[in-house]
Amino acid sequence: MTEGDRTALLEAWARENPANAEILRRLPALGLPQAYLVAGCLYQAVWNRQAGRPVQADIKDYDIFYFDPDTSWAAEDRAIRRAAALFADLGILVELKNQARVHLWYGERSGAGYPPLASTEDGIDRYLVACTCVGIRAADGALYAPYGLAELWDGVLRMNPVNPQPALFQAKAESYRARWPWLRIVAAE
Repeated sequence: MTEGDRTALLEAWARENPANAEILRRLPALGLPQAYLVAGCLYQAVWNRQAGRPVQADIKDYDIFYFDPDTSWAAEDRAIRRAAALFADLGILVELKNQARVHLWYGERSGAGYPPLASTEDGIDRYLVACTCVGIRAADGALYAPYGLAELWDGVLRMNPVNPQPALFQAKAESYRARWPWLRIVAAE
């Protein structure tokens, strides 16, 4: 299977989830700079489909990243409230995070430092598990996957070299394996 085939399937399977399709349809209305639908609601569609489960099975939330240079909590809170109103009828948990301000709170929550980011893509690049670094841009529906999709398709869980946090990685990888036992945890190269 080519990278183009994997891209087309991920995009199709992600949009088979009615919540993803509706979020991507409505998200541009928020006017958030560099807005992406990211993470579990996308890569879990692949693993669920491969496991013969509905694409939306066990998705706990739907993450939206954006990048606003206004790093105040007030600005992010306004965006969160607007998103909550826009997606209220979907009956799902939508979580919005301004990637310009993650470095202000991440260390306190995780115990690890986090550098200031320059874009939404920088935030996607930093997920703990390399194959889960995926996003669909709201403006044009383009897929962003900085490490490609081969390991996602093959079920390979590798620590992200950009964000090496062994204990957090191991916990995250084991949580994935609890739901998809065929996934393989491999050592970073």
